[in-house]
Amino acid sequence: MPGTPFGVVHLDVPAVASGLAVGSLVAGIASILVSLLVICFGVAGADWDGVWAAGAFTVLGVLAGAGAVGAGLLGLRQIRRPAAPPAVRFTGRGLAFAGIGCGGVGLLLSLLGLGLALLVSLA
Repeated sequence: MPGTPFGVVHLDVPAVASGLAVGSLVAGIASILVSLLVICFGVAGADWDGVWAAGAFTVLGVLAGAGAVGAGLLGLRQIRRPAAPPAVRFTGRGLAFAGIGCGGVGLLLSLLGLGLALLVSLA
């Protein structure tokens, strides 16, 4: 404060990438990769064993996709939260949006892959 013997020090803390946003992107990419396994097992294994494998991987793909979407939304909330100057600020808005998008695509591809597996096995 000018004119007083007291000084206020604000430490400049650099912004940090949000762990939730990064985790969302990783889980979203994993969900897309698992959904590709669902499609491969569903089409290649036309008998009932292929459908069972596709169903098991569908559960994994849906869980990973839903987790990616949830973590991405929580990461966006963490990034938007205002912080006082000495507190840590979070960045990674683009990572969170990419994680939400990849998680949603992986979730939908897993469900479509299961539907394709059932369709191929019944035909």
